[in-house]
Formats: sequence, C-alpha cells, structure tokens
Amino acid sequence: MPTVNRTAGRNVFIYDVSNPNDVLGGLILTNGVTNANFYSMIEILFIFTRPVLLRHNSNTIIQRDDTPLWPGNYYIVTTGLISVNNEPWLIRTVSQSSRSCTIAFSDAVRSRDRRCVITEEGPINADAGLWSNLQAAHVFPLAHKGHWVKQNFNRWITRPSASEDPINSVHNGLLLEAGVHSLFDSYIISINPDDDFKVVSFQQDVKSIAGKHLDQRFVDDPDRPTKSVLRWHFRQAVLANMRGAGEPIFEHDFPPGSDMIGGILEGPMAEKRMEFELFSRLAAFQDE
Repeated sequence: MPTVNRTAGRNVFIYDVSNPNDVLGGLILTNGVTNANFYSMIEILFIFTRPVLLRHNSNTIIQRDDTPLWPGNYYIVTTGLISVNNEPWLIRTVSQSSRSCTIAFSDAVRSRDRRCVITEEGPINADAGLWSNLQAAHVFPLAHKGHWVKQNFNRWITRPSASEDPINSVHNGLLLEAGVHSLFDSYIISINPDDDFKVVSFQQDVKSIAGKHLDQRFVDDPDRPTKSVLRWHFRQAVLANMRGAGEPIFEHDFPPGSDMIGGILEGPMAEKRMEFELFSRLAAFQDE
C-alpha cells in the first residue's frame, strides 16, 4: 500500500531567510491556526540562539497575535543561529486492547467523559453497554512505556490507575469517537493545552473540529489529562507533520486474511513499525 505523504496539500512553507531556497518544513493550514500558534510551532521545530521574527512573502512582519495565519511562504529572520530540533518522534499507529488493565482504563475514561471530548458524540446506548462508537485513547501510547519510564513521565500523573500503573491513569486518557481516535493516534489532530485546549488539525479537517475548544466542564475536571501529557502529544504532532517532509502515516486497515506482516515489512520504517506493533501488544499484558 502506498505511504501517505504528510506534505501533500501544504500551503504554508518555512524558510531560513539566509537560505531561501531550502524548505525547512511546512503546514496544511486549517481553521483556528493563528500567528501566535505558528510562532509556538516554529519554536518546537527549531532551536534558536537569538530572538526571531517571521516574515511573510508579502514582506509583512508577522506579529505574535491572534490574527488568523495566512497561507504562503514564511521566512525566519534572526541574527543568531537556527538548528532543527532533533527531538525524537515516537512511531505510533491506531491502538486498542482488550486486556484487563486497559479495560479498567477504558472504564475509568468512560465514567469521566461519557462522550467524545472533541465531537461531543455520545455512546450508542451506555445503559446497554454499547460504547462501540467511542474508544478510550491513551494520550501517550502504551507501546512506548519504556520511554515513559526513562523520561520519568510518571511525574505528570497525580491520579493513580486501578492497576497502579501511572501510564494507565485517566490523566493519560481521552474518550474519542472511533474515527477521531484514529486521527489522534496518527498525530493528524492534537489538542493544544496552551491555547485554551484548542483542537488543531494538521490535515484537511474532514470532521469540522479544527479550531474548536474543549468543553469548559471537561477542562475544569481535576481528573482530565494533565497539560504536560497533552503538551507532549501536541509537540509530537508538530514534529510529525511540520518538520521537513514530515513522518509517514501508517496503514492500519488490514482486511481479514490479508498479509499484515508483509504489508508492514514493505512499508516505511518497517523495523520500527514491527517493534511498535510488538510492544503495543505486550504492553497490555504487563501489570496484571
């Protein structure tokens, strides 16, 4: 199956003003992205030794404000040095599990959210236990628990989980409509906790959710995901979609009877993808 190209459809391009022939990255502009948001994204993508300004190809200096971002070419202007942030992007695909530790996680997330926190779609019939249209998503994926532990991300969690494993706490979970879950796990959408919990879409906004702010009742809930966890996901989404040519979007819809392993091995980043698929399955067996 062909690899999905994150650059297709970009209408915002990023350059160093001192080297205007090399594209450093870009963005598919969707609803809700402001000049201030774009500055914040630039500061995730690059490391600067001196203050920077952004200049649009119309020769306009862009202010860090809430004006909607324009399409076009943007040039980074600075008297210092620019280097690309080499922060690792953690490979990820759509993940689900039915193990008991993640069932407890799903139950806790359902109990708190009761509906998709982004679209506000409710369950088919919660009284009858029909939640199949809604899925409990880990903000930080279980498959990368080793990275979680190594970076001491446990410090972000203050509400223990039923399994006493912080990565399975409700502070690392969101209830999402199934299609939105797929977009979230692929870093196609994310939530910016530093802009009033605004939904950001990095591809065409087929769900009409870009620019939407999460419900204030959810934001005020002390059991909602911590800002640190959501900020991690947002940084990953920016790096995946905007740095250079972007990272691959992996196929996950393998029909019954198809050669899933063969499809993965023929695709991009095959070794890392296989490693992720293995650990995503093993992670759910831990701490039972």
